[in-house]
Amino acid sequence: MHRWTLALLTAGLLATTATGCAGTTTAPGASASSTPRAAGSTAETLRLAEQLLVKTCMEKEGHKYWVEPPSPDDVSIRFPYVVDDPAWAGAHGYGTDLRRQRAAEVQKDPNQRYFHSAPAKDRAVLVSDLNGARPQGLSARLPNGIQVSHSDQGCQATAQRQLYGDLQAWFRATRVTDSLAGMRIGLVTADKRYKAAVTVWARCMRERTYTYADPARARAAATQPETPWPHAKEVRLASAEAACAVSSGLSSVAKSLDSEYRDRLQRSHPRETADLARLKREALPRARAIVAHGG
Repeated sequence: MHRWTLALLTAGLLATTATGCAGTTTAPGASASSTPRAAGSTAETLRLAEQLLVKTCMEKEGHKYWVEPPSPDDVSIRFPYVVDDPAWAGAHGYGTDLRRQRAAEVQKDPNQRYFHSAPAKDRAVLVSDLNGARPQGLSARLPNGIQVSHSDQGCQATAQRQLYGDLQAWFRATRVTDSLAGMRIGLVTADKRYKAAVTVWARCMRERTYTYADPARARAAATQPETPWPHAKEVRLASAEAACAVSSGLSSVAKSLDSEYRDRLQRSHPRETADLARLKREALPRARAIVAHGG
């Protein structure tokens, strides 16, 4: 997800609506680099190609735009259930050091500086040219019944249309499958097998003097207090969590359940799952050509 400032988020909301929930938009100002990273994986090739197409489109509209590098995974993405990598925990705790580093990078970001250096009237044009003026043209109903919509105009939509062809199918497939990820985490953490493993994990943590009932409470204690924890204190807790995640079996249980529910949810939404795979597969040759030519 793009790292927006409050100003960009406020402006970006002009381009997306949802009945009961805000959708996802793209706004100028995420961490950016003037030199794109070399594409490697399929996901990175597609991401970079889309960014190059956005850049070309924005420049045609008379704006400057810098290709965004991939955002590093936040701890909640890297470890959705429990921190289970002792080496990572020993270096980063719960990743507050990385979040501070990314926040500092955002302040130096060329897209951010370009956006904030523009007059107020031009900022609205920038957001409109990127995201479209109104959240109309694309729609999808999520598994929870919420209807989300987005503009089919603007450089983001133009880039995705050029890359994936069927923009409506892409919008629906990505929004639905993205929502399945959140559903999957809820199903895993509610599963009695996960809860049983958490009980064993909590016992291990008590032996290390920590009395948190589950990993979520441990993470919140270290990352959400009004006064930030010292890094060493955060590392000690995260390291204990990781060691107990491995020794208690919670890590393996969570991974097994995650795979089980992922397959189950994909089978329950075969159209969007198949569309997403097909659209990515068909877009890959185009993406490789775009990256090879630099846009």
